[in-house]
Amino acid sequence: MLPAQGSSGRKVRICGVRTSWNTVGDGEFFCPDCGGDRNYRRRTGRRRFTVLGVPLLARGTAGPVVECAACHAHFGTDVLDHPTTVRFSAMLRDAVHTVALAVLVAGGTASSTVRETAVHAVRAAGFDDCTEEKLTDLVEALAADTGRFIIDPGPCGAALAIELHEALEPLAPHLAQPGRESILVQGARIALADGPYIPAEREVLATVGRALRLCVADTERLLLAAARTPS
Repeated sequence: MLPAQGSSGRKVRICGVRTSWNTVGDGEFFCPDCGGDRNYRRRTGRRRFTVLGVPLLARGTAGPVVECAACHAHFGTDVLDHPTTVRFSAMLRDAVHTVALAVLVAGGTASSTVRETAVHAVRAAGFDDCTEEKLTDLVEALAADTGRFIIDPGPCGAALAIELHEALEPLAPHLAQPGRESILVQGARIALADGPYIPAEREVLATVGRALRLCVADTERLLLAAARTPS
């Protein structure tokens, strides 16, 4: 911009580049500047060279950008990769629920202590209406549905291992290390509620660790620490 001095002493912009924005989509996202869920507009723009505010020559395109409808800040489109608060809560809730089911499938539901521990973990994650009966019915349905629950290969079944990865892998990049470790430890506590780990439970928890991007050494450390901690 080239400013000039007007008769009133006010600076007048003679020329510069102005961007004209066009909205091509909208939705809801997590705004880093606002620190919460907000509406957004996905926008593209055209830059033009202006003289005294009059657009004359094209100077290329701008964007695409994501514009917050509340604070009007602009972000790269990769900001949409971050889940909204509502979506993140649902992902976390589903992750804990899936881990609990996987551990119950591996270790069984005969122990009331195991069932109670699983229900407590699932309720704490957000499924307030979870009961022992509901979890047991789901475990039995998984075992009966041979089209989805393949017993071989692996003690937790190929299909259930896939479900663990589907529930945990999208969540892992958005959780700090302590958060990922917490999900694994919750599964370990369910497995330990009726005594030491059995091989099938160990295999399931190792799968959980891999899906959460925990290295083998960290997974082993956490499982050992959980086993040493009095219930």
